Amino acid sequence: MNTNTKSEGGGSRARGMLRAAWRGFVLAVVSLPLTVLSFTVTAVSIALVPIGVGLVTTPWVLTGVRAYADRRRALAAEWGGVRIPSAYRPLPEDANPWTRTFALLRDPATWRDLRWLPVDMTAGFVTALLPAVLVLYPLEGFALAAGWWRVVTDGPGQPYWYGFVPISDQVSALGAGALAAALLVVAHRYTVSAFQAHFRLTRAVLEPSRAELAERVRVLTETRRDAVDTSAAELRRIERDLHDGAQARLVAMGMDLGTVEMLMDTDPEKAKQLLAQARRSSADALAELRDLVRGIHPPVLAERGLGDAVRALALRLPVPTEVAVDLDGRAEAPVESAAYFAVSEVLTNAVKHSGADRIWVDLHHADGHLRISVTDNGKGGAVVGAGSGLAGVERRLGTFDGVLAVGSPVGGPTMVTLEIPCVLS
Repeated sequence: MNTNTKSEGGGSRARGMLRAAWRGFVLAVVSLPLTVLSFTVTAVSIALVPIGVGLVTTPWVLTGVRAYADRRRALAAEWGGVRIPSAYRPLPEDANPWTRTFALLRDPATWRDLRWLPVDMTAGFVTALLPAVLVLYPLEGFALAAGWWRVVTDGPGQPYWYGFVPISDQVSALGAGALAAALLVVAHRYTVSAFQAHFRLTRAVLEPSRAELAERVRVLTETRRDAVDTSAAELRRIERDLHDGAQARLVAMGMDLGTVEMLMDTDPEKAKQLLAQARRSSADALAELRDLVRGIHPPVLAERGLGDAVRALALRLPVPTEVAVDLDGRAEAPVESAAYFAVSEVLTNAVKHSGADRIWVDLHHADGHLRISVTDNGKGGAVVGAGSGLAGVERRLGTFDGVLAVGSPVGGPTMVTLEIPCVLS
């Protein structure tokens, strides 16, 4: 049994060695031209910022570099077991090119990406190719020992060097074969570790600093506290609505039914009136309970998803509202719920305060983010601040690492953009 276990372990290590060599070779060959191209295009685009051309091209270029760096982070986790956190600052979708360009250039994560590109095309290329070299180089030694030395030697007195072994005859060729065997043992032991060294180098350059991670923790702590406060306030609202609404009606209905029992024999007409009143109270209580449940989690949201739930919400508004949905799946239930109530709050604000006679809602998913924009043709002047309904929306989104952007010049129009990172299933 021990022999079998050792054999299986050796076979597993050999497969890991070959897999690391193949992946390293593919990564080196594919990544080098992509990295050089990314670095060159980025340098040219940033250099053109002073003359205005770079203001248009730089956001696209840096977004592409971010996507490329994120793909390499994913490969580091999948192929090397090395996790590299991402700490990009979110960018509002509706920002103008000038704002987007300088927001990207002020982000420390952008400069980490730009420092990583030259490292990846030099030391990164070498460390990615090293596993393949460790596996393939011994094969040359074995070929030389098998007689290939006669083909590659230039003639007497001019040996062919394999490592530190000069080869001029069969004996020295066998020495090259011995060296190749020793190198193969080293490759068998260290190829996987050498491949992981490439991803550790990538992590060393791309990993956020402790200060950024501390800031991230601080923001998440604040949003969690806001979420807890919001949940507590929501529970108090539900309790208040139950106490003042459905519960009061049910108590009154019980009293009416008690009176009916006493009047059934003495005053049947009055008893019938009270029964009719109790029936109306039960219908009102049921309607209030349905409204309360809809306020907690609308059935249409659970059954048909965010797009249809927003469409149903728009149909109940007194202002004509157009809804465009481009979602090829559904987000997780908490994300959908947060997005739904955020849109509901934004639409309520637009109806109450904007004076608009038309509203447009757009929902789509791109680049790993759910993006929702609500636009109205009202008077404008909306701001995010204390006492504003939009401040509550911002706190709600912050729980999911989402952002809120408001563009509302005086005179209108107003565009409110909500963005939540998520995946669709």
